Amino acid sequence: MHSRWNENEAKQYPTELDLRVYSSRLLGQDKSLVLHGGGNTSVKIKQTNIVGETETILYVKGSGWDLETIEARGYAPVRMQHLLKLSQLKQLTDAQMVNELKTHMTSASAPGPSVETILHALLPYKYVDHTHADAVVSITNTQDGLARIKSIYADKVVIIPYIMPGFDLSRLCAEIFPQQVSNETIGMVLMNHGIFSFGDNARESYERMIELVTMAEDYLAQHQALEVHSSYPEVTVDSVANSNDLDVISLCRFRKQLSEKLQQPLIIHQTRTPQTLGFANHPDIKHISQQGPATPDHVIRTKQLPLLMTEDPAQDLENYVEAYNRYFKQGAENPHDGQQKNRLDPLPRIVLNPQAGMLTIGKTIKDAAIVADIYQHTMDIIMRATQLGGYRALPSQDIFDVEYWELEQAKLNKAGQACGTRFDGEVALVTGAVSGIGKACVDSLLARGACVVALDILPEIKSLYQRPDYLGINCDVTDELALKNALQQTIRQYGGLDMLILNAGIFPGGCRIEDLSMTQWRKVMSINLDANLSLMSKAHPFLKLSPNGARIIAMGSKNVPAPGPGAAAYSAAKAALNQLARVAALEWGEDNIRINTLHPNAVFDTAIWTDEVLESRAKHYGLTIEQYKTSNLLHTEITSRDVAELAVEMCGPLFAKTTAAQVPVDGGNDRVV
Repeated sequence: MHSRWNENEAKQYPTELDLRVYSSRLLGQDKSLVLHGGGNTSVKIKQTNIVGETETILYVKGSGWDLETIEARGYAPVRMQHLLKLSQLKQLTDAQMVNELKTHMTSASAPGPSVETILHALLPYKYVDHTHADAVVSITNTQDGLARIKSIYADKVVIIPYIMPGFDLSRLCAEIFPQQVSNETIGMVLMNHGIFSFGDNARESYERMIELVTMAEDYLAQHQALEVHSSYPEVTVDSVANSNDLDVISLCRFRKQLSEKLQQPLIIHQTRTPQTLGFANHPDIKHISQQGPATPDHVIRTKQLPLLMTEDPAQDLENYVEAYNRYFKQGAENPHDGQQKNRLDPLPRIVLNPQAGMLTIGKTIKDAAIVADIYQHTMDIIMRATQLGGYRALPSQDIFDVEYWELEQAKLNKAGQACGTRFDGEVALVTGAVSGIGKACVDSLLARGACVVALDILPEIKSLYQRPDYLGINCDVTDELALKNALQQTIRQYGGLDMLILNAGIFPGGCRIEDLSMTQWRKVMSINLDANLSLMSKAHPFLKLSPNGARIIAMGSKNVPAPGPGAAAYSAAKAALNQLARVAALEWGEDNIRINTLHPNAVFDTAIWTDEVLESRAKHYGLTIEQYKTSNLLHTEITSRDVAELAVEMCGPLFAKTTAAQVPVDGGNDRVV
């Protein structure tokens, strides 16, 4: 491991707290050190308070902040004097500790201090860094991990046996650290948990962390246990052919089973790589994968164990739930804090399958992606420990105590409250999505929490957004194979399909029937009608497995109830699409799929309305362009966002009992009225 410290960069961080931010970000940039909010850092700073007294303040990472992106405001300032007094107490409940930390901060607007605040305070160093370094955990999580750690570090670290994080850990460190510390000490190892480093300045503390982790990496390398990719079975994405991958219908069906048990839709994300396939195909997978997480704090994201999926996923899920119930019953008999526990949901967060590799499950794609990141690191940790003689996680009771620890659950609850939106856990597909109404639909769906797959013939669709809940696919909707592949990508990325917005279409320039060529007619029909039939047909098997019932919105047109001269092909195609939607509503109601049609008119901020077309239609009606734009009963201009907001709202609960409806979005049209 190499130091990322850059003195020129460091000069841009003038204060002690600024340097704390800088070195913390360096730690956060290395995913082998910390993942998704893991790890912790602090600095002790002398300050003068409002009444002129000088006091030492501990600035410790606040709850909810990530080291990679932390800012100065992400640190909680807590009075050191009080923290040191707390560290001498014999007992302190979680509720008492949280109250004491919050009531002794110097800023009411700061985030909540870390549960390890007291531990950071009692370590007699200005800067303290704490990570869950993969290399260190790979060694501690072995049968003889303690002996190995001693042989690697000697007097360079103080070693603390595993104990529940929080005040108990702080008390144990307060007892052991003064007894073991020496002039050689630059760090502290928490068995089955992580590693600390410290120093008089930010650079010293950071580079001591790099030094200590490098020593662990060197030890692993000496025992042929650092680069473990060769230890995985020789299984590649190509050798397990795509035709042998878990079929997408099974994936959707499994998602529905999970969602029904939780009574809310879930996202399933597939990670099918040589690593995940190799691990899932390991000959000893039933043993090495069923030990527990690499560090106990992972359990709130990953659960204790992954599910091993066989040819009967439904039964596998029932078996998993039964096993979790036993785990809960046993753990709740003697919890660490002695309090009564209410069972959390018993569903797996990780699924391993020889064909699919790894599936991760979450209420949002962000949750599923975090689980995937954590377990990909865990796979390597397990394989390294196996090379050292065998992976050993903590006993189930220790894992249970962290999973049901009030302070850890508070983190998830806070995150859930912040992101809970109407379409969390649901997946929508929008065609013709690079601009106009399609893009507005994408934006509206994303704002409501949906995962969105956007199709468009223009390649810019792939880079429209760079975020995990968006997948842009360059796709010609008239190409049946391309549509099939797009649906496959959708299911493997998010686990299912719940909403379909049929928006792709073209509007050729005005042309009378006698001048309309069959080539033009067929092109309009192919895009505006045939492609929608093809997509609906191919999507139906997935839509009928939607946990909340699927929704389809067809973009019709004012030309359906009130066609205009010069638009024969367009009007006929939209009228046929409208009839198709009505028949689908009749046929698919029994599958709990509802289909509604919107009839927009004169939406001029779309790709269909080129300057040429707009000028042609205005001239046809003897109007100026501005008059044409507002030629409705309300004299208002209709925008793409207006149409999109209604389209997406009709996918929501307010319209849960509406199907086969036709709704105009036209400002009022006298011909329609």
